[in-house]
Amino acid sequence: MTQFSDLMFDTRVAAESFADFLAGGRLRLGVTGLSRSGKTVFITALVHNLTRALSARGDKGVDSKTQLPVFRPLAESRIVSAHLDPQPDYSVPRFAYEEHLAALAGADRHWPESTRRISELRVSLEYRAKGWSLRKGLSQGPARLDIDIVDYPGEWLLDLPLLGKSYAQWSHETLEAASVSARAMIASEWRGLTAQTDVKARYEEETAQTLARAFTQYLRLARTDRFALSSLPPGRFLMPGDLEGSPALTFAPLPVAEGEEFPYRSLGREMERRYEAYKSQVVRPFFRDHFARLDRQIVLVDALAALNSGPEAVRDLENALTGVLMAFRTGRANLFSTIFRPKIDRILFAATKADHLHHTSHDRLEAILRHLTARAIERAEGVGATIDVIALAAVRATREAMVRHEGEQLSAIVGVPAAGEHIGDEVFDGVAEGAIFPGELPADPRDVFRGEALAVSDEEAEFRFLKFRPPVATLGADQKPLPLPHIRLDRAMEFLLGDRLS
Repeated sequence: MTQFSDLMFDTRVAAESFADFLAGGRLRLGVTGLSRSGKTVFITALVHNLTRALSARGDKGVDSKTQLPVFRPLAESRIVSAHLDPQPDYSVPRFAYEEHLAALAGADRHWPESTRRISELRVSLEYRAKGWSLRKGLSQGPARLDIDIVDYPGEWLLDLPLLGKSYAQWSHETLEAASVSARAMIASEWRGLTAQTDVKARYEEETAQTLARAFTQYLRLARTDRFALSSLPPGRFLMPGDLEGSPALTFAPLPVAEGEEFPYRSLGREMERRYEAYKSQVVRPFFRDHFARLDRQIVLVDALAALNSGPEAVRDLENALTGVLMAFRTGRANLFSTIFRPKIDRILFAATKADHLHHTSHDRLEAILRHLTARAIERAEGVGATIDVIALAAVRATREAMVRHEGEQLSAIVGVPAAGEHIGDEVFDGVAEGAIFPGELPADPRDVFRGEALAVSDEEAEFRFLKFRPPVATLGADQKPLPLPHIRLDRAMEFLLGDRLS
């Protein structure tokens, strides 16, 4: 039955893709990343720059060629119009663009809430193509590209490898991972409960819930800033949504052997059944419904958080990024795949929050991310996908300055730290600016695995990144906010969209 359902699904996708091709250009852009990587801010900034750059051209000091110089379709004045349209998938929540923009650019400016569910938004562009194209045909008018942005938590993406793992295999891997030094302390309560559990004892719901709660608490602790671990499936345990409290999310790993037989109505048997239900009723539909037609993908990575937590967090991030890429249907796009079965032909890994570092360290941040994704990139490039790595800040919260300190000129970043942030005994109020001296990232990216990630000042025991408030927005003649400053957002736009607007 599953094979028949998959065949019917593939047939429907092929038919819809063919209809999309005949109707005009369409590109499905997936945006993902692990918790606090900046997905919401990236999408909001991307859409705001696309839709606002044209309408704000008449405002003083606004020049799309300097705001987004690397994004050639806009820099060459070939984009005629850009606006939001109703999204095609009525069953998927709409990305709350207007709400997130108000958070970033309003009077009480703050970072919007993080992604906790899948959402979608369509931006429609009319543009002048450079030459003849199959989609445009012989028409003399502007061509059209509908960009469907699909936003989803990266934690859910890490569930996809579970489809190929049995309950015993997943349990063994999870228990083994929890025993390493970086996790053992925070996993001690859950591991203690697990060690006292008889997997062949009669199933009791109270026991299942106790184990699931302890396991979930371990996953939550592992994700905090102190540990900044990344590879934490099942992802819905951290972001349950409507499934919270359901049996599909009330299970935990147990020390069981591959092929082990469990008595009828035993705890081990029920845990295995719930694990299989999670795969079939949560993971598989998510994969089929939301990944089957992605054309491009950006994976946002908060590498600085991992660097700040140490080598174990960095190694865990490397494993997570490899797992992320393995989930994608990658390959070089051709006419047949474009019409009938799109593949992801371009993937961009982006190290976010580059504005927390001086620009002299941006190349090093990119080198570290490229090192972390080397295994994943090698695999994807082998099947024809094009991959790039950049350091960016979709919204730049700081500026750079030279500051004199004890008679020495130092490169600093200047911004408004969020209320409660502190350096030593100095506590910021969320109003006053502060000049921060970021440490230097290592010249050799391999050093991040050796505990030598950052050079810090003598006054600080560890490198610590402050949280800054968004910059103050400038209003245009229509009293609407102009595009906020960024770092390399235009380079990301060119890589993901530029060739489709040529």
